[in-house]
Amino acid sequence: QVHLVESGGGLVQSGGSLRLSCTFSGSIFSIYDMSWYRQAPGKQRELVAAISTGGDIDYVDSVKGRFTISRDNAKSTVYLQMNSLEPEDTAVYYCKAKNGGLGYWGQGTQVTVSS
Repeated sequence: QVHLVESGGGLVQSGGSLRLSCTFSGSIFSIYDMSWYRQAPGKQRELVAAISTGGDIDYVDSVKGRFTISRDNAKSTVYLQMNSLEPEDTAVYYCKAKNGGLGYWGQGTQVTVSS
Protein backbone atom coordinates (compact mmCIF):
# COMPACT_ATOMS: atom_id res chain seq x y z
CA GLN A 1 0.00 0.00 0.00
CA VAL A 2 1.31 3.44 -0.93
CA HIS A 3 2.26 5.66 1.99
CA LEU A 4 3.19 9.33 1.67
CA VAL A 5 4.80 11.44 4.38
CA GLU A 6 5.24 15.19 3.96
CA SER A 7 7.76 17.24 5.92
CA GLY A 8 9.40 20.65 5.86
CA GLY A 9 6.49 22.89 6.73
CA GLY A 10 6.68 25.60 9.34
CA LEU A 11 6.39 29.29 10.11
CA VAL A 12 8.28 31.73 7.91
CA GLN A 13 8.22 35.46 7.32
CA SER A 14 6.99 36.96 4.10
CA GLY A 15 9.73 36.75 1.48
CA GLY A 16 11.25 33.67 3.06
CA SER A 17 11.73 30.17 1.72
CA LEU A 18 10.83 26.62 2.66
CA ARG A 19 11.44 23.26 1.03
CA LEU A 20 8.79 20.61 1.40
CA SER A 21 9.57 16.94 0.98
CA CYS A 22 7.24 14.03 0.39
CA THR A 23 8.62 10.55 0.90
CA PHE A 24 6.89 7.71 -0.93
CA SER A 25 6.84 4.04 0.04
CA GLY A 26 4.89 0.87 -0.69
CA SER A 27 5.19 0.74 -4.46
CA ILE A 28 7.39 1.81 -7.38
CA PHE A 29 7.76 5.57 -7.11
CA SER A 30 8.91 6.14 -10.67
CA ILE A 31 5.60 5.03 -12.21
CA TYR A 32 3.55 7.59 -10.28
CA ASP A 33 2.76 11.12 -11.32
CA MET A 34 3.36 13.34 -8.29
CA SER A 35 1.78 16.61 -7.29
CA TRP A 36 1.48 19.13 -4.49
CA TYR A 37 -1.85 20.57 -3.41
CA ARG A 38 -2.72 23.08 -0.73
CA GLN A 39 -5.79 23.95 1.26
CA ALA A 40 -6.22 27.21 3.10
CA PRO A 41 -8.87 27.64 5.82
CA GLY A 42 -12.31 27.99 4.29
CA LYS A 43 -11.06 27.32 0.77
CA GLN A 44 -11.07 24.36 -1.58
CA ARG A 45 -7.98 22.27 -2.04
CA GLU A 46 -6.07 23.47 -5.09
CA LEU A 47 -3.35 22.01 -7.26
CA VAL A 48 -0.08 23.89 -6.79
CA ALA A 49 2.44 21.94 -8.87
CA ALA A 50 2.70 18.63 -10.66
CA ILE A 51 5.48 16.52 -12.13
CA SER A 52 4.82 13.53 -14.33
CA THR A 53 6.75 10.29 -14.54
CA GLY A 54 8.43 11.73 -17.63
CA GLY A 55 9.37 14.98 -15.93
CA ASP A 56 6.67 17.21 -17.39
CA ILE A 57 5.96 20.04 -14.94
CA ASP A 58 3.03 22.36 -14.41
CA TYR A 59 2.27 25.10 -11.88
CA VAL A 60 -0.72 27.11 -10.83
CA ASP A 61 -0.26 30.69 -12.07
CA SER A 62 0.02 32.17 -8.58
CA VAL A 63 3.26 30.29 -7.82
CA LYS A 64 5.01 30.41 -11.19
CA GLY A 65 8.50 31.82 -10.82
CA ARG A 66 8.49 31.27 -7.05
CA PHE A 67 7.96 27.53 -6.53
CA THR A 68 9.88 24.63 -8.04
CA ILE A 69 8.77 21.01 -8.02
CA SER A 70 11.27 18.22 -8.49
CA ARG A 71 11.54 14.50 -7.93
CA ASP A 72 14.32 12.12 -7.04
CA ASN A 73 13.34 8.63 -8.14
CA ALA A 74 16.35 7.09 -6.39
CA LYS A 75 15.11 8.49 -3.07
CA SER A 76 11.39 8.05 -3.83
CA THR A 77 10.87 11.66 -2.89
CA VAL A 78 9.21 14.68 -4.42
CA TYR A 79 10.14 18.20 -3.37
CA LEU A 80 8.57 21.61 -3.47
CA GLN A 81 11.01 24.49 -3.17
CA MET A 82 9.07 27.59 -2.20
CA ASN A 83 10.72 30.99 -2.47
CA SER A 84 9.42 34.53 -2.02
CA LEU A 85 6.64 33.23 0.17
CA GLU A 86 3.61 35.42 0.70
CA PRO A 87 0.92 35.34 3.41
CA GLU A 88 -1.47 34.06 0.72
CA ASP A 89 0.63 30.89 0.53
CA THR A 90 -0.44 29.95 4.06
CA ALA A 91 -2.15 26.55 3.88
CA VAL A 92 -1.80 22.88 4.60
CA TYR A 93 0.26 21.37 1.79
CA TYR A 94 -0.45 17.82 0.65
CA CYS A 95 1.36 15.59 -1.78
CA LYS A 96 -0.47 13.20 -4.04
CA ALA A 97 0.66 10.15 -5.97
CA LYS A 98 -1.35 9.07 -9.00
CA ASN A 99 -1.11 6.10 -11.31
CA GLY A 100 -4.03 5.50 -13.64
CA GLY A 101 -7.19 5.55 -11.56
CA LEU A 102 -5.36 5.16 -8.28
CA GLY A 103 -4.55 8.19 -6.16
CA TYR A 104 -2.98 8.47 -2.72
CA TRP A 105 -2.62 11.42 -0.35
CA GLY A 106 -0.25 12.29 2.43
CA GLN A 107 -1.38 13.68 5.77
CA GLY A 108 -0.28 17.23 4.98
CA THR A 109 2.18 19.72 6.41
CA GLN A 110 1.30 23.21 7.62
CA VAL A 111 2.94 26.24 6.02
CA THR A 112 2.33 29.58 7.68
CA VAL A 113 3.68 32.81 6.21
CA SER A 114 3.59 35.86 8.44
CA SER A 115 3.45 39.38 7.06
